[in-house]
Amino acid sequence: MTAQGRRTVKVKLPHGEGTVFWNETKQRFVAQKTVGYDGRGKAIVKSGIGKSESAAVESMRKKVRAYEAGLVAGSERYTVRDAVNDWLTYGQGKTSDSTWNGYRFICDRHILPALGARKLKDLTAQEVEKWLHGLTGSLGKSSLKQLHSCLNRSVKRAYARGLAPRNVVELVEVPEGRQGRPSRSLTVEQAEGVLTLTKPDPMHAYIVVSILTGLRTEEVRALRWDHVDLDGDPSAMPPVPPSIMVWRSVRAGNDTKTKRSRRTLALPVGVVQVLRRHRERQAARAAKAGKRWDPDGLVFGTVNGTEMNARNVARDFRRALSLVPGIDPNEWTPRDLRHSCISVLSAAGVPIEEIARVAGHSGTAVTELVYRHELRPVIQTAATAMDRIFAPAEIGSDWYMEPLFGAEGLRQGEAG
Repeated sequence: MTAQGRRTVKVKLPHGEGTVFWNETKQRFVAQKTVGYDGRGKAIVKSGIGKSESAAVESMRKKVRAYEAGLVAGSERYTVRDAVNDWLTYGQGKTSDSTWNGYRFICDRHILPALGARKLKDLTAQEVEKWLHGLTGSLGKSSLKQLHSCLNRSVKRAYARGLAPRNVVELVEVPEGRQGRPSRSLTVEQAEGVLTLTKPDPMHAYIVVSILTGLRTEEVRALRWDHVDLDGDPSAMPPVPPSIMVWRSVRAGNDTKTKRSRRTLALPVGVVQVLRRHRERQAARAAKAGKRWDPDGLVFGTVNGTEMNARNVARDFRRALSLVPGIDPNEWTPRDLRHSCISVLSAAGVPIEEIARVAGHSGTAVTELVYRHELRPVIQTAATAMDRIFAPAEIGSDWYMEPLFGAEGLRQGEAG
């Protein structure tokens, strides 16, 4: 066909496939197909343009397929970066600021550099799978699951709004990833050393509460004085011991991890004594600073009484552990104190069912498979066992009776 001829002759496609013709003004072939009619009866036409008939027809067919898949205008150019940014901006609901910052970090660190420029219409399951497997040498299973979740939710949102032809991320299984650091537990001897030798440090009370009650790190950080009863009611029938109400955490909405995590625990004598001194030091420090310390405020807060974050706690915890010979501060984390509590209770013979209740687990499976390091089934209650395990006579000093530092000895700017 000559150039002159193709400018005047309309070429017909097979029946129902539309038409293709030469457009003199655009100097291109144009393919068109009527895909339906709008509410006013006007034809909905999808067009494609190309230098050749086949290119124009292919372009037109892509638009027809997008229309039939429910895709909206602009979906051809919609990228993974667009989808992720839209999800982070509008798809978070009641997500807390700390959670959102975490999502933003892992998206900026891993998803956008590798896949951000990819158009969603071209993204394949194989591509996502290869990307995740490429991270297994540096990331653990939980981190890979977070990455997969963020990408999956972003693409799922785009698909629901007609900006992606499908969600290929749902088809990809999360690989195992790098082996994480196994949970660790202090032995009874190590725990005695930590309880005794960290006494000069402001983190001592935090450490005592964590080891002797087994609270989660997010539960200790959210603990308020109005949920701590250091006196109990000896005259009640039966007598009410000093206790701690674990009803809050630093999670979104201040809820505990599960419903079973909301619990009230009797306090060992050592914890009662340490918390009494800790509260006195807080009041003395607040008075010296000319501020009123709210008696219903946080038990463990910053110097201004505000909530500590995980990095604050980890930093101060390493500083306190540096006082204990034979323990490398860099090899232990605050969550290991919870593991230590559960392991010590088990070593003392507290039954698994009672330990699960103390830990706030919904059943014994997690306690037994993840937290407990020794199994010795002898009946005993948690608070009584802790008093017996860490009794002053066994430690060799009254670690919970005589303070080695007071409000005047606290270093400025460190956690209370």
